[in-house]
Amino acid sequence: MALSIRQNEILDLARSEGRVLVEDLAQRFEVTLQTIRRDLGEMAEAGLLDRVHGGAVPRAGAVNLGYESRRRMNAEAKAAIGAACAATIPDNSSLILNLGTTTEAVARALVHHQNLTVVTNNMNVANILLANPGCEIMVAGGALRRSDGGLVGELTTQFFEQFKVDYAVIGTSALDIDGDLLDFDLAEVRVSRAILRQARRAFLVTDHSKLGRPAPARIASLSEIDTVFTDQPLPRALAARCADWGTTVRLCPP
Repeated sequence: MALSIRQNEILDLARSEGRVLVEDLAQRFEVTLQTIRRDLGEMAEAGLLDRVHGGAVPRAGAVNLGYESRRRMNAEAKAAIGAACAATIPDNSSLILNLGTTTEAVARALVHHQNLTVVTNNMNVANILLANPGCEIMVAGGALRRSDGGLVGELTTQFFEQFKVDYAVIGTSALDIDGDLLDFDLAEVRVSRAILRQARRAFLVTDHSKLGRPAPARIASLSEIDTVFTDQPLPRALAARCADWGTTVRLCPP
């Protein structure tokens, strides 16, 4: 399919922001709602987007987005989520931060905390927290993924099993409508499961673009999470399940 100039711009917006809305696009391009719906329909047929209520999201398929693309996507939302999560973590705490661009946003919001112990398999998190002299940083061993600075594998899992921390702060590649946290890499999934086992409280930090994305490997259920920090309300049915499970949902609009 040969995309029009407008459709190329729509695709760039979807990839950078994680989601586009019909009404916003119609105003941006000064065209009718029907024109935008037709554009989105054609792009969905071409396998570039997936239609969702009121708009569309990039079609990720079974392949994760590149690290730099994920870092730029919804950056303002991730910063708000990171700040809200960090505000919940008191000084004099121990925590684990796993892989992901949103957990890195949490690390940036922790640079002024005092007397923290942070255990991580995320080299980017470790480098961010070097700016905090009141933070002891413990970095896991394991196989280094050059694509995102993550450490994974059996050595990483065994490393985390040596700790019992106050908080686990994890991200996820996808979140389905049943409330399951999903990922693309089985080695990373095993590490994330170990992290959840070694924490007294578990926080999930995720922006709205992860909702409804496909990914093949299951990490855990939201029923195992104490608090979800996200930028937009969950679908009504999933929010009701969280209420039944006792999982708190904190909205953190950018």
